[in-house]
Amino acid sequence: MSDEQRNTVWRFAMIFIIIAVGFAAVLGKIIYIQTVERKNWMEVAERQVPTHRPIPATRGNILDCHGKLLASSMPQYYIYMDTRVEALHQNNGKLFKEHIDTLCIDLAHIIGEYSAEEYKQRITQAYKKGEKRLKISKKRINYLQRRELEKNKLIRRGKYKSGILFEDQYQRIKPYGVLASRTIGSIYGEGGVGNSGLEKGFDKELRGTDGMSSIQRIGGRNEMVTDIEAVNGMDVVTTIDADLQDMVEHALMSKVTERKAKWGCCILMETQTGYIRAIANLDRPNDENGSYYEAQNHAVQRVEPGSTFKTIALVAALDDGKIDIDDTVSISRQPWIYMRKSKHTDAHPMDTILTVRSALAASSNIALAKLITRSYEGSARKFVRRIEKMGLCDSVYCEIPGADNARIDVPKDTVTLSKMSYGYSVELSPMQILMFYNAIANDGRMVRPMLVSSIQQDGESVRDFKPTTVKSSICSSGTLRDIRSALHDVVWDEHLGTAAKKAWSRKAQSNLVSIAGKTGTAQLFIPGAGYSTRHHRITFVGYFPEENPRYTCICMIEDPQYPYDAGMDCGSTVRVIAEKTMAYTGCYVYRDGERVLEKR
Repeated sequence: MSDEQRNTVWRFAMIFIIIAVGFAAVLGKIIYIQTVERKNWMEVAERQVPTHRPIPATRGNILDCHGKLLASSMPQYYIYMDTRVEALHQNNGKLFKEHIDTLCIDLAHIIGEYSAEEYKQRITQAYKKGEKRLKISKKRINYLQRRELEKNKLIRRGKYKSGILFEDQYQRIKPYGVLASRTIGSIYGEGGVGNSGLEKGFDKELRGTDGMSSIQRIGGRNEMVTDIEAVNGMDVVTTIDADLQDMVEHALMSKVTERKAKWGCCILMETQTGYIRAIANLDRPNDENGSYYEAQNHAVQRVEPGSTFKTIALVAALDDGKIDIDDTVSISRQPWIYMRKSKHTDAHPMDTILTVRSALAASSNIALAKLITRSYEGSARKFVRRIEKMGLCDSVYCEIPGADNARIDVPKDTVTLSKMSYGYSVELSPMQILMFYNAIANDGRMVRPMLVSSIQQDGESVRDFKPTTVKSSICSSGTLRDIRSALHDVVWDEHLGTAAKKAWSRKAQSNLVSIAGKTGTAQLFIPGAGYSTRHHRITFVGYFPEENPRYTCICMIEDPQYPYDAGMDCGSTVRVIAEKTMAYTGCYVYRDGERVLEKR
């Protein structure tokens, strides 16, 4: 090997040795840090705090039509303690020892989760360990409790000497309790995300936008400085009138309690605008001694409507020119057997001949089955298409998430059509039934039921929601006139009307306000057993004052205890609501000593 080659090998060897030594030094330093200096560096890391923290936005309010709070976010607080603050350890912990007893006494008295001795034991143990973030109580405290605690001599010294700090947490409250609770909805999670009802439907508007803060060194200490201000959530202004809501809930509560029903639903809507002024859903408690409460939003869940669908069927047949309001149909005490397959019976059997008008007043299943099968036998599709043209199947109603669409399928046979004529094999929600009858009251114009009128930010309107027309006319003026006269007879024909005054029961007939409408009774389908003759769903839907309708109202009650009657129970509930609503709104005025309906 030449001298030059030996020099080259020597240079490479030296380079390799240098690299190896450097690598060994780095590796040694890593091992030294991870072993010998590990504790020191872990303490340094523990003292570090995030440089940025979010500032939660305050969730917006839900208000009634007069600005009353239906749901609001109120501040509550968790209380923490940093036991490592320097002031607590100076002079052999003099400040801590002087005030720990009075602090724990105040905590026990104001919060009450633990005794004073238990608080002292928890805080002292944390103090000895040097805990940075001791959660003094698992319970959140309200603003008044915080103010009381801030009177404590240690806490008054501030967080840099006492180590005590309060962390905001907002809780959603409903000042009116269960009032329209299911419709207002609920939130879940620490972030307060809408879970149901309007809280879910308008979660984006209500939630707002979080801000951002950062920790900066100011005057020798860390201070939290706001970088981006939080934008609080907007307010949702509903069409609900808290006073009318209270009236409706009390009326419904009285009836479902009296009848020990499974559930009840009641909705009050302003006729011309479609504004929902009250909406109540009450469910029977599991505990026999408990009170009815809002568990499900039955107002937007579809069910078989029963006889309230008869009006819809007749409007279709009248408008298609299949029948005339004065046409006649015979009914019998005996069941009517259609095509040897389907048996039809009446709740109040009679051997007589009825006009179409009186058939609706008497709510005869046999009469409706005969009229509709006679009109649409072999053309059931035309019957369903005519109903669809009225707007009932349009999914344009209500702001409540998860609301059901109507189910009105074209029947495969005329036997099913005969059942559809009086409200079986079809499904509508109470809200959709109300929407249809409201169109009758509103000169044929179907409007969308509305629960929200505007979105506001700091009292200023950001977005307004105007009444929306679903159908300018659901039928001809002649059909509308005829069907209104039949709905009048339901309440005022004391011989045939199912909601008319009978003996001791006034039903839907009022001496104070004129009401027109329709009763409905549907047998409940019991899985595995079929339709029950002992369990029913009863309904009354009507509008008032009949001469110039201002409001439309529906009351539906599921599985009431016998004896029950749609006109007596649901009809009387609507009557009570109508009388109180007219008194509350002052629609009547007195001129020349006589009461007249004020034109608005």
